[in-house]
Amino acid sequence: MVQSAYRQRKQAFLEKVIARFAIGDYRQLSALYLPILIDQAFIVGLSLVNTAMISSSGVSAVSAVNMVDSLNMFLISVFVAVSTGGTVIVAQYKGSGNGLMVSKAAASSVSSVTLFAIVISLAMIAAHGPALGLLFGAAAPDVFAEAKTYFIGSCASYAGIALTEAVCGALRGIGRSRASLMLSLIMNVSYVLLNVLFINMLHMGVLGMSISINIARYGAAAFALFYLVKMDTNLHLRLMDLLRVKFAMVKKIMYVGLPFAAEQMFFNGGKIVTQIFIVHLGTNAIAVNAIGGSFAGLTQIPSAALSLAAITVVGQSMGRQDVEEARKFTRFFLWVSSLFLLITALIIVPLFHPIVSLFHPPDEIVHDIFIIVLINAIAQVPLWSISFIMPSALRAAGDSKFTSLVSLLSMWLFRIVLGYVLGIVLNVGIVGVWLAMNIEWGVRGAIFLWRFGGKKWYRHRLI
Repeated sequence: MVQSAYRQRKQAFLEKVIARFAIGDYRQLSALYLPILIDQAFIVGLSLVNTAMISSSGVSAVSAVNMVDSLNMFLISVFVAVSTGGTVIVAQYKGSGNGLMVSKAAASSVSSVTLFAIVISLAMIAAHGPALGLLFGAAAPDVFAEAKTYFIGSCASYAGIALTEAVCGALRGIGRSRASLMLSLIMNVSYVLLNVLFINMLHMGVLGMSISINIARYGAAAFALFYLVKMDTNLHLRLMDLLRVKFAMVKKIMYVGLPFAAEQMFFNGGKIVTQIFIVHLGTNAIAVNAIGGSFAGLTQIPSAALSLAAITVVGQSMGRQDVEEARKFTRFFLWVSSLFLLITALIIVPLFHPIVSLFHPPDEIVHDIFIIVLINAIAQVPLWSISFIMPSALRAAGDSKFTSLVSLLSMWLFRIVLGYVLGIVLNVGIVGVWLAMNIEWGVRGAIFLWRFGGKKWYRHRLI
């Protein structure tokens, strides 16, 4: 009786909140959001575990992995951005009720994203030495040697993660987030288990992590193809569909994906520039940045999931040409995201010491890590959502050029320049770099809110 009464009160409360924003059945939103939430929780949690495992190989190993991952993020973001373009087009066709074009959009997305990844992978493997030397030549010799090993291994795995991400993006576009979750879990859980084998049991360090990432990503890609061709009952794709490139459809995908890809390249390129002057602050500063990033990822899990869900939900609303519904969904996601950020901060910050102990940091850097975690936890409650949820909604409506331009300018004019001034010129160090990032969130978010208040963002016609 008590549990039944509790469930009734919970349902009544949720229905009241949903009614406030007039956005329909909360069960449908939950069915889309919860698998994405679980997916993001596993990705971040397993990334934290991986960082903790590699930290057992020493500060040089975790510093090398962190440096290369900033470059990996820069490169991977290109084909993930194109995949997001595919998600938007698939979602809009789904919203319009055109099942045939949904299938064609999904096939074109998988083909183009995988091709992008292969080209990037081959180019980076060929140029790995000069690329790392240019960016991280100031790193200690042992860190640099570990970085070369990990970078080559990571580049070799790009096609695997690209194909998997493209399939997941297409599935999210039609609302099949559970299937997307399954594929993501196969990739990420197998990666962690393989790291346990190669790092903790065989003590292969960074080389072991490189082997793990390739086996996990290509294994997931093989299963993604099998699922898409043999198991999926919605997209109805054949293997030949993936080999036939539909240039008209690719053009639509690129209209959304290429500006986002350019944004991500310059955005993550800015992070690499930031990483370069963090390298000059020393190996400890690199480790502080890596561990602080793991904490930030933990607190942002629910909101990051909302950011992905917004692309599907707003995209389908725009496919139905229902602008008011798209507005209401966006406002709802903004408020819920900020609430989530507050709750996760109140949970994670008090647990700082037990969590940080997983990384085995030297005692002298623990205080700096705590300051970064605290500042970031406070700043992200009002600033993160308008900076990341809002552009997802705008992009889902086809407003990708404006969104990308704003992100590029704010990144380079505020995060990079201000980060250098605070971190290096004023000698605030790594804390100054993170302060600049939080300030940049606020500037970018304010511009997106202004855009959302107007009419131009929803006047694009993608389908």
